[in-house]
Amino acid sequence: MKGKLTALITACALLLMPLGLAACGNKDGKTTVRLSEVTHSIFYAPLYIAINNGYFDDENIDLKLSNGGGADKVMTAVISGSADIGLMGPEATIYCHVEGQRDYPIIFGQLTKRDGSFLVGRTDEGDSFDWASLEGKHILAGRAGGVPAMTLQWVLNRHGVSTDDGTLFDTSVAFDAMVGTFDTDRSIDYTTMFEPTASEYVALGKGYVVASVGEAAGDVPYTAFSAQKSWLNKHNDTAKAFLRAVIRGYKYMTDNTPETVAKALAPSFVGTSETSIAASVVSYLNIDAWPDTPVMSKTSFERLQDIMENAGTLPTRADYNLAVDNTIANLLVEELG
Repeated sequence: MKGKLTALITACALLLMPLGLAACGNKDGKTTVRLSEVTHSIFYAPLYIAINNGYFDDENIDLKLSNGGGADKVMTAVISGSADIGLMGPEATIYCHVEGQRDYPIIFGQLTKRDGSFLVGRTDEGDSFDWASLEGKHILAGRAGGVPAMTLQWVLNRHGVSTDDGTLFDTSVAFDAMVGTFDTDRSIDYTTMFEPTASEYVALGKGYVVASVGEAAGDVPYTAFSAQKSWLNKHNDTAKAFLRAVIRGYKYMTDNTPETVAKALAPSFVGTSETSIAASVVSYLNIDAWPDTPVMSKTSFERLQDIMENAGTLPTRADYNLAVDNTIANLLVEELG
């Protein structure tokens, strides 16, 4: 946990440094926007549909997408000026607000509203699964301080399951190594996986999805778009155009069949079959993973802070009215209906 907080605090400290980079025009007359995503996942489907269907082009945006490989790295990119917008868990923005920075990052749009991970076990438990039965089980939970691990911890604690034992509630394995570790270490009883990994793992006969963490946790602003206050003030119209394209991606996803959506997503997931992509979309639609509006509610924001406090990572709470600015999102809801 200390490593996670240290990295984010270091990133937030960069806010004290003078910055000169920002979105700019290119030779085609479009505005270049550099977006750093926390990871590449079908969970972020509306974004990729907007890319592949040309919605950013329609908004005169040349989107440059990069994979940050973690919320701390994405926040560092945003603060250092190497990225204009970061797609990451709101916890990174909250940590910066707790640090009391002046040119702080602001959340201006929400992309997902549920935890996107599924609990995978070694046996088929059918309808008999009970969260309370995980007491004393070895659970590979994800990176300490990350929203996946913290949300899982919150769900377990609410069902009376202790997570005090760091051996049983295991946060020692990096996100991208969790599946391989679960595969080889038979002492681990459960782990969490996102789609399409979870469905593909089950299809191979290696394990079973026993529960959705997102369904158990309820509405949580899991991933959102953040940018520095100074960037949003200077590039308000660009931020609005960016978010408009994402909303169109969401609308396309809900207006079409999973099979049609899979075809639109396929260019972003080379090597993954359209059947697997469609199944992932269905899984996320079934748990109501995506919000129908990019407006982040205060209720869900405070629930995330409850989850962070429960995990012992939040010394003081951030002010919703400073950390979240729904002005652009509200305007787009009114404009697009």
